[in-house]
Amino acid sequence: MALILHGLRNKNAYKALIAAEYTGVDVKMAENFEMGVSNKTLEFVKMNPLGKVPVLVTPDGPVFESNAIARYVSHLKSDNPLNGSSLIDYAHIEQWIDFATLEVDVHVLAWFRPRIGRALYIKPAEEASIAALKRALEALNKHLASATFLVGHSVTLADIVLTCNLLIGFTQLMTKDFTSEFPHVERYFWTLVNQPNFQKVIGEVKQSLAIPPVQSTKGPAQVKESAKPKAKEEPKKEAKKAEKEAHEPKAKEVAEEEEEAPKPKPKNPLDLLPPSPMVLDDWKRLYSNTKTNFREVAIKGFWDMYDPEGYSLWFCDYKYNDENTVSFVTLNKVGGFLQRMDLARKYAFGKMLVIGSNPPYKVKGLWLFRGQEIPKFVLDEVYDMELYE
Repeated sequence: MALILHGLRNKNAYKALIAAEYTGVDVKMAENFEMGVSNKTLEFVKMNPLGKVPVLVTPDGPVFESNAIARYVSHLKSDNPLNGSSLIDYAHIEQWIDFATLEVDVHVLAWFRPRIGRALYIKPAEEASIAALKRALEALNKHLASATFLVGHSVTLADIVLTCNLLIGFTQLMTKDFTSEFPHVERYFWTLVNQPNFQKVIGEVKQSLAIPPVQSTKGPAQVKESAKPKAKEEPKKEAKKAEKEAHEPKAKEVAEEEEEAPKPKPKNPLDLLPPSPMVLDDWKRLYSNTKTNFREVAIKGFWDMYDPEGYSLWFCDYKYNDENTVSFVTLNKVGGFLQRMDLARKYAFGKMLVIGSNPPYKVKGLWLFRGQEIPKFVLDEVYDMELYE
C-alpha cells in the first residue's frame, strides 16, 4: 500500500520521494491537490494545524515537515544505508541535515523569495543573506575537498536533504560565475542530481543563467474610473417596448447602487497640515540617486531642504537587543518592521541599521515624519513600534 504525500511537487517533496527510491518504499503524490484549497480543508488542518505542506499520510498517522517525513521514510527499512552504519555516522548525518536547513536553505530562500515578490525586497538584507550563504558554501567546499559524499562513501539522507535544499539556488539564483568559487560543491551537486534515483524524481537539472529581477510586492492597481466598462447603449428605437421595459428596472438598480456607494474616506490629518517648503519626494530622489560623496551631496542636501516646523526627526533603538543572537532572524525582524511601516511611505522616510559583526546585534533607526509627532495611524497599525524607544 502506497504512502500518500500531500503537497506540491517541489524540493520539499523531493526529499521524501528520493528517500523512497533508495528505500524501496512506494510514496505517491496526492491526486488533484490544489494549494490554497486542499490545504485549507478541515481534514487537512487535522493533519497539520498550520495548513502547510508537505504532509505524509501513514498507517500510524500523519507526519509533517519535509525533513521529518524523509527521516520516517528512510527508517521504514532496517539497516538502511541512508542512515549510516554506526552511531557516529547517524550523528554526522543529522549534523549535515541541520546544516542544510539552517545554513543553506534559510539563506537561499531569504535571497529567492523577495526576488519573486513573496517577501519585501530589502537590498541590505539580500546582501547579508548572500554573504551568509557564501560562508556556508565555503565551509561545505572545504569538507567536500576530500569527500564525495557528506558522510561515508555512499549517499545518505544528509546528501538528499542538502541537494534538495541547493536545488533552488542552482536552478534559480546561483549562476556559473557564482558557483565557480566553490568547485567541490559544484562537483558534489552535479554528481548527486545525476544519480538514477535522483533523476527519477527531479528529472533534468539546468543551472541558472541569470538572477531573476526583483518583482513588485504591491497588489494590483486600482481600476481607473475611465477604465470602467461603459453602460450599455439604450435599446434601439425599433426594439420592442417589452425589451425597453425589461431594461428599465436594471437601470434603476444601478442608480440605487450608485446612491448607496460608500462616501470617500476622510483625508489623512497630515494632509491638512500647513504646507511645508520641504518636498519629501525630492529628498528621497536625492538619497536614492547619490552614489558617491554621500556626505557632501545627500547629507548637505537634506539639511538644506529640512523644515523643522513641517517635519520632525526621531531616533529609534530596539529595546531587546540581547535577543538578537541570530543574524538572519534579526534581519527578518527589521524587514517585517519596514514592511509594516510602508503604510507611512507618503509621509515618512526611515533608515534602519543592524550593527555588529558578532551577536548580539544592535538595531537602531532614524525616521523623518511629517508633523511634530509620530503619526497616530502608525502607532495604531505598526504593532511592533512598542518594541522600540
